[in-house]
Amino acid sequence: MKIIAPALLGWLWTAGIISMSHGDERENTGLEVSALRPNIVLILSDDMGFGQPGFNGGNKELTPNMDLLCVQGTRLTQFYTHSVCAPTRAALLTGRYAFRTWSDWRSEDFGKPSYLEKLGLTLAIGKDGKTTRRIHALDTSERTVAEALKEAGYFTSIIGKWHCGEWLKEHLPMQQGFMHQYGHYAWGIDYNTFMIPHNAPVPFHVYDWHRNEKPIQEKGYTTDLIASEFERVIAEQTSARPFFIYVPFNAVHGPIDMVPRHTDKYSAQDAALKCYDEAVGRIVAAIDKHGFRESTLLICTNDNGGLTEESNRPFRGTKNTTYEGGVRVPCLMRWPGHLEPGSEFTSMMHVVDFFSTFVNLAGGSLVQERALDSIDMSAALFDGAESPRTEIIYDVTGCVRIPTIRGGDFKLMGERLYNIAEDPTEKTDVANLHPDLVKKLAARLAEAGAERPPLGDKPLLMEPRLPYVYGIAENENPAAWLVEAVDAARSKQPQSWPAGATPWPQAPRDK
Repeated sequence: MKIIAPALLGWLWTAGIISMSHGDERENTGLEVSALRPNIVLILSDDMGFGQPGFNGGNKELTPNMDLLCVQGTRLTQFYTHSVCAPTRAALLTGRYAFRTWSDWRSEDFGKPSYLEKLGLTLAIGKDGKTTRRIHALDTSERTVAEALKEAGYFTSIIGKWHCGEWLKEHLPMQQGFMHQYGHYAWGIDYNTFMIPHNAPVPFHVYDWHRNEKPIQEKGYTTDLIASEFERVIAEQTSARPFFIYVPFNAVHGPIDMVPRHTDKYSAQDAALKCYDEAVGRIVAAIDKHGFRESTLLICTNDNGGLTEESNRPFRGTKNTTYEGGVRVPCLMRWPGHLEPGSEFTSMMHVVDFFSTFVNLAGGSLVQERALDSIDMSAALFDGAESPRTEIIYDVTGCVRIPTIRGGDFKLMGERLYNIAEDPTEKTDVANLHPDLVKKLAARLAEAGAERPPLGDKPLLMEPRLPYVYGIAENENPAAWLVEAVDAARSKQPQSWPAGATPWPQAPRDK
């Protein structure tokens, strides 16, 4: 496929030479607009390890649908994210590394003393004299890929996990470019009760399940419900307008308790992965059923490494680290006629690159106030051009995790240097063999870190400190069914914790 420059595409559209209508074409151009402005469906799993899908060496019984998608499309062997879910999601949405938006710090971190300590902060005190959370989220002034695609005439939908702000209205998805929303706002929901297990610093449940930013009462397993919502939404689409549907599952993130099927044969974790794979199969089938197969760029990837090194094999490290096991994730792409079935894309790509790639394919504008780290990868992915991505900045000084940069074949992680091309499992620190390269990469990290904006004093607080449901407006007068369900769930939780103990993990320490 030859990609038309977005500026030229925009001029052609403005001049009336081509139509923005999906699938339309004009005789005097010979251009298939459907090829230039694809529908985009981005499926994102949560905490799935690199080695868990069958196509990466995992148990093929658990992932037949993803394995089939791998055969139908392209497998990216060096696709990278940040090492935790919220930073990755913010980078995906903005095309900017997480440190630039302070999204390397998650919203819930501002209710956890061990995280606040790293910032020189303490828990805030609310109007009632009790400790509460400082409000932190992806700032509404950031331009998201949903906003950019909406400007370009796309229908935009998020179906699943947001994790870029859960309280103030301006921080919710429909204020950030999404025309339709379904799912949950915060970090990790119970798959069956739709509750977040705690509202740090308060260790009790909060309800978190919404459609178009209103709490909804449903029964079912979130993995299945997300797939059902996708089927409903795509059935409403037509060829008159392209669409961007972002489907960030909570699967296979914890807590995993009751999985509705497959536990007679597999562990709960494996059963949850198989349920997720079935949902992927339903999404792919719905795309094909409604006639969008040829006109849709479909991506299936993950937000960060898995919780164990075994799940990330052959790589070292886990989620919350910048070893390969924490940041190199499975990624598949399918776009018939543009990506060769069963092929591999072996160059580096980072999750920030979705922004520029999508917007350019859509004929949208990349002109904006805030600088992008995103690189348009369309020529490399679809035309066989050399990849423009030679550097990735994972974290800088002031992040929760160790400052880490990839430059070419090498990765500097703190003071350790690894040759990823020769030693992808990061067994050998070669810093003493390349002192000049260490200095160069460290200087680049310092340069980037100096571009981080000030955090500010975070004066806004979550009040009440323990809402019934996330979303400040949604919590003002919660329905009786919601209050009853949350009260019943809280009554079954531990009512107190030993000094220093919490229901959430403590901040990672450098290691």
